Amino acid sequence: MTLIRPFAGLRPVDDRAADVIAPPYDVLNSAEARNLAQDRPWSFLHISRAEIDLPEGTNPYDPLVYETAAANLARMETAGILRRDSSPCYYVYQLVMGEHRQTGLVAVASVSEYNSNRIRKHEFTRPDKEDDRVRQIEALNAQTGPVLLAYRAQASVDGLLEAVTHTQPVVDLVSDDGIGHRLWVISDDALIRRISGAFDAMEALYIADGHHRSAAASRVAANRVGRGADSSAAYFLAVIFPHDQMKILDYNRVVRDLNGMSPETFLAGLSDNFSVSPVSAACHPAGPGEFGMYLAGQWYRLTIYPDRVPADPVARLDVSLLADNLLAPVLGITDPRRDQRIDFVGGIRGLGGLERRVDSGEMQVAFSMYATRMEDLMAVADAGEVMPPKSTWFEPKLADGLVSHVLD
Repeated sequence: MTLIRPFAGLRPVDDRAADVIAPPYDVLNSAEARNLAQDRPWSFLHISRAEIDLPEGTNPYDPLVYETAAANLARMETAGILRRDSSPCYYVYQLVMGEHRQTGLVAVASVSEYNSNRIRKHEFTRPDKEDDRVRQIEALNAQTGPVLLAYRAQASVDGLLEAVTHTQPVVDLVSDDGIGHRLWVISDDALIRRISGAFDAMEALYIADGHHRSAAASRVAANRVGRGADSSAAYFLAVIFPHDQMKILDYNRVVRDLNGMSPETFLAGLSDNFSVSPVSAACHPAGPGEFGMYLAGQWYRLTIYPDRVPADPVARLDVSLLADNLLAPVLGITDPRRDQRIDFVGGIRGLGGLERRVDSGEMQVAFSMYATRMEDLMAVADAGEVMPPKSTWFEPKLADGLVSHVLD
């Protein structure tokens, strides 16, 4: 069994990709998906968020939602909007966001290697979200949401993928959010073998985003064990990028109150673990161990004392340093995953978004973070540990509907 393999992708016919592709199912709520899919009958949101075709207020986990998704997928195939390739292929997928560009491989990855931790994890999953993805896969008999994976960049592998981009893509479009999506099909047997061999030689792949999708694929494979280790269900849909091309944005924090303290008392309580300096403009940290803080209309720069930074790959993450040295001991937030006093703001919204939530009175204090580095993510995964919640925000996002994996 190989680490990855080609597959016969189900994808939009070349001139309909712009009508089909959609943001990932888990970055929109039902109302946003309903609005985005309005007057777009071929939007993949009719499959990934099929509750939009049912009465408003329908529970997204209602069995009818999965039935509707399957019917919509069949409708798009019957109408000739989606078509499956006639033979197994790899696909090169390039994302462009402003000056940033990343080029990766669309493939299916081995569930067995995921189970053995050669495809490495760094997050816990929630049973309800796993259950949702299992039901979706089973209803569609397909995996439609790709798992975002990373490999340690290798010039030889990067070069193989880059060379493909010098040919004409089958998809070249800009989505509504301004992100460029380009896709190339690799059907040449010799090149397919070279790519498969190059990935087979790798020690590991790393899940960047999509832990629930990969966990669900593992459960589906276990349910279909009688179909053989080489069945299509023994692999899951993935897009794999070199780690040094991936872009992680900051994932910032806002807190509703100061745990009963005045701003002055709160500020004084930070000096045990941080040096605190007021600054004249919105503060974006310049490096690890540094934080911006917005309080009572004023920005501050917090720098943690070096002796507070441990060697452990999880404890030394900036999200852990803030949690262990400020959120828990000063603000009393010991479980950021469940505490309703804290919220998380993706860096794509900018520091102005933090200011607005504090200035409105909704929140009392905001913290801007230095983005987690891919090297740190991989170190945590290599150690078999788990990152704190809301540690990474990847941009640009993969499109749903560009290539899907049908289970035979």
